[in-house]
Amino acid sequence: MSKNTCLITGGAGFIGCALSRELAGAFDELVVVDNLHPQIHADHRRPDALAPHAALHVADVTEAGTWDRLFADFDPTVVIHLAAETGTGQSLTEATRHAAVNVVGTAQLLDGLARHAMAPKRFVLSSSRAVYGEGAWRNAEGGLVYPGQRTRSQLEAGQWDFPGLSPRPFSAESTRPSPISVYGATKLAQEHLMSAWSHAFGSEVVTLRLQNVYGPGQSLTNSYTGILPLFARIAKAGQSIPLYEDGCMLRDFVFIDDVARALAKVALCGAPSAQPYDIGSGRAATIGETARIIAARYNAPAPHVCGKYRHGDVRHASSEIEQTRADLGWEPQVDLQEGLDRLCRWIDERM
Repeated sequence: MSKNTCLITGGAGFIGCALSRELAGAFDELVVVDNLHPQIHADHRRPDALAPHAALHVADVTEAGTWDRLFADFDPTVVIHLAAETGTGQSLTEATRHAAVNVVGTAQLLDGLARHAMAPKRFVLSSSRAVYGEGAWRNAEGGLVYPGQRTRSQLEAGQWDFPGLSPRPFSAESTRPSPISVYGATKLAQEHLMSAWSHAFGSEVVTLRLQNVYGPGQSLTNSYTGILPLFARIAKAGQSIPLYEDGCMLRDFVFIDDVARALAKVALCGAPSAQPYDIGSGRAATIGETARIIAARYNAPAPHVCGKYRHGDVRHASSEIEQTRADLGWEPQVDLQEGLDRLCRWIDERM
């Protein structure tokens, strides 16, 4: 009798570790592939947070040999594809690295499966809100427009918003993907690759477009991802948190446990639609608001607007999750105040 095997690529990372614990007992085998990149894993060792029952294989997803060795021993029923380079700003100066891992790595996984005549029952792809770019904005007449990427001259002039337009939350049902970063472009390419392959080989694919994931377990050393741990470290040191642009950028911060539950749900139960699903908290908060909550917790000076900006960042990002709720029976359970408290307590224990 064949084993019920789940493969998680990039499974030793922040989300993968949380997911491995969420999937405890759900599969006969839980196989994790991760290269333990030093940007995330400075000591290059198995993370303590990875579930003990998960079999970790340290390997590079971009190498064909990785998949030939793996598929000689495992025939996955479900593949959860988390492996990706995720630095939005970093992707503009390290485009080759992001394309190699996110696009070529995905293609190597699919080619490996094809070479071994394997077609998983289901793929679960961890995609990103970055595929939307700036998304759709509403004009004065009530129509929707896609303003595209903010130009260098706009940002240099401190023109943060698009004049005459108001932002709208992202929705897989109604927002056209239009990435403005190399990272976002590679994540959209992952979606297309998975969809094309799965249709041809008879696998299901469920895509989750994640908003800003945060919580205990985030890297405290990776300067390219995880703005909230950075804020906490600054405030804990008694310093004022610097706010980019005017501090009014909207973000949808979704807690790690809620994300792990969503991934586990679609891995085990599937989804009724081929439409991607938005995974967020359902509530947008400004960067300034989150910074003030963290500063107050540490009795730090009030955050200050520094006026700096970063190319590749969108002005506002939030999501509508009504369809996700309805289709998946999933509901975010941790609000921002509680989530920030849990994150800061975890950071305090480690600093």
